[in-house]
Amino acid sequence: MEAQAQQIAERLRKAGRVGVYCHIDADGVSGGAIASEALSRAGIEHDVSFLKKLDEASIRVIEREAPPVAWFVDFGAGQLHLMDRLDAVVTDHHVPTAREVPRESRRDLVRFAEDAGRVLMLNPHLEGQGSDVVSGAGLAYTVAKALDPRNTDLAAVAVVGAVGDVQDQEFRRLRGFNRTILEDGIAAGVLQASTDLRLFGRETRPIHKMLEYSSDPWIPRLSGNGEACISFLLEIGIDLKVEDTWRTWSELDAGEKRRIISELVSHMLARGCGWREAERLVGEVYTLIREPVGSPTRDAKEFGTLINACGRYDAAEVAYRICRGDRGEALESALRLLAGHREHLVSSLEWIEQVGLAKLEAIQYFHAEDKIRDTVVGIAAGIALQASGNRQMPLIAFAYAPDGVKVSARAPRELVARGLDLAAVMREASRQFGGEGGGHHAAAGATIPRGSEEAFAKAVDALVKGQLSGTASPG
Repeated sequence: MEAQAQQIAERLRKAGRVGVYCHIDADGVSGGAIASEALSRAGIEHDVSFLKKLDEASIRVIEREAPPVAWFVDFGAGQLHLMDRLDAVVTDHHVPTAREVPRESRRDLVRFAEDAGRVLMLNPHLEGQGSDVVSGAGLAYTVAKALDPRNTDLAAVAVVGAVGDVQDQEFRRLRGFNRTILEDGIAAGVLQASTDLRLFGRETRPIHKMLEYSSDPWIPRLSGNGEACISFLLEIGIDLKVEDTWRTWSELDAGEKRRIISELVSHMLARGCGWREAERLVGEVYTLIREPVGSPTRDAKEFGTLINACGRYDAAEVAYRICRGDRGEALESALRLLAGHREHLVSSLEWIEQVGLAKLEAIQYFHAEDKIRDTVVGIAAGIALQASGNRQMPLIAFAYAPDGVKVSARAPRELVARGLDLAAVMREASRQFGGEGGGHHAAAGATIPRGSEEAFAKAVDALVKGQLSGTASPG
């Protein structure tokens, strides 16, 4: 991968101008910021654009823009067959696909892409690895490091992208090539890794709010119940306030942290949770040590959520500026967007609980129509899946979008271990209805025409049944 990154760096150095195109989520925006910072430091003229998705229409627009080199960050692997008229580099960790390339030949897509359209791609799948060993931001970082070895300070933003893409979720720590990036950041003095409580809000949330909003793991009787969380903490002797200010997790001493974690484990085990669920309380967490204590930019998970809140509310540019170092106006705007994002998410989850989940043989689903934004429905689906407690079925969510219906699919880790691949399911099912789909094994999405939702759900149900029974056809 580092050798391929060197080739991409050479292509970029020779370009008179580079057009950077990136996805609007935390991984894409942070990757775009890394690409832009590296190009700026190298004195390479460029501009940055943010896209909700990369499809044939958007690629045709890029062709008309005619950048000498187009750099695609966190997407592009699934659109190689559309890039025959572009000079491009792709840093993407999604599964590579091309309509004209047989499944067994996909590992050779770099050669195919170069022959067809002078495209260079950096992608872990071409090295026999999966999507979770490095993020789109991590791949952009690898190219940045190839452009100049002194760019290792950008590893902090790359780790934010990986954590924002929940690549630490399954194993409770980053793994694969992400470890190399993490080590770079530690050596550069911009990152710290430690074992701690994994719950969201270590730097900014009052302790009881951390527990109340916990969804991974779901804590019986505490998740979703703020009063119970306060009672729990008081009963084990934790002072929740200093004068009139709620304390955050980062303000506790080591003894208080150990006491809370120990009591949480006992609480979960006593209420029917297995040891594997209880151990998900603790994992590796990542701190951007040059950021102020108490800032949402100090904890990688909070930083990633802040970026997502911007990108999913049509303000990716704001998040990009924060990733490039703006701690003034951009950060203030992002915090306002984050507050609105939380309110929308709470109302979305309340709506899902009210209407409930429909079930077929192998999947459960809901249709949000226009009640949940198409850019947020995937996040809501992920939380709803955890809250449902159903480990036997993936959750499919629909929401109206400007170009049809957005589909977001989420699956428990246990089903992925049994062979479920939602990226393949979304690709195959969406093709049946003239749509497009893809993503990761446990989290994927698609866009389909309005009116096809019910038939699409049945097609997904059949594909999931086939995969889990070992009878799925190649896709």
